[in-house]
Amino acid sequence: MAASAYASPIEKGWYYLHRLICGAVLLFLITPILVVIPLSFNSVPFFTFPMPGLSLRWYEEIFMTERWQGGLRNSLFVGLSVTLLATVLGTLAALGLSRPNFPWRTAVMSVLISPIIVPIVITAVGTYFFYADIGLLNTYTGLILAHTTLATPVVVITVTATLAGYDHSLTRAAASLGASPITAFFKVTLPLILPGMISGSLFAFLTSFDEVVVALFLAGPEQTTLPKVMFSGIREQISPSITAAATVLILFAVTVLTTAELLRRRSERLRGIR
Repeated sequence: MAASAYASPIEKGWYYLHRLICGAVLLFLITPILVVIPLSFNSVPFFTFPMPGLSLRWYEEIFMTERWQGGLRNSLFVGLSVTLLATVLGTLAALGLSRPNFPWRTAVMSVLISPIIVPIVITAVGTYFFYADIGLLNTYTGLILAHTTLATPVVVITVTATLAGYDHSLTRAAASLGASPITAFFKVTLPLILPGMISGSLFAFLTSFDEVVVALFLAGPEQTTLPKVMFSGIREQISPSITAAATVLILFAVTVLTTAELLRRRSERLRGIR
């Protein structure tokens, strides 16, 4: 959008300067990520610019090597399990918090989202000592529960934002017509909050899929996830296969975020905001 024709020279100057600053900040933030992508096609096992040639050998390595495949399988299994648990728990919590007469809403909300506020290292250390006492270290169950703790607040925030524009009189109208609470939820509430639930579940999956600190503390060799394989690769040997894996994760994250944005806009249209 161009500057207004009635703007003064100072306003027009600030208009273009503001966009220039925003573009510079965006470039500063995104350049380190974009540099990884061309390096993943490097034909030699070194991080060099200019690249002597292009090759897909590093992508072939991450998709054909058992170490990378095992990490990818574990990440998908843990991520999907976490998504299911976090979506159910987060949606139930958001529904409870959305009730008009819910007591201590602010305090309860603060406790629910505290796992994403507390530094991840503190959460990982506390979880490690707690799980060590109850025998959940080096198990899929322990890793899934720990990631669910981190992912559930994301679902709570997303579904709560969706429920902010929800008209509770629709639920009362369904109840007055004889619908049970479960029927009213699945027939009335769920279709309206479904875009928010899907967005929250996508963010929950990304939270688990990209997480490495908790996995380093809790996961054993059999539960090694893809980010843990990448971390081990950086620590033991610098290989361009890490950049190929990073590129795959970047493309996956961009796809998920684009889908979440499209769902958010659809949710706003359903609620009459747009």
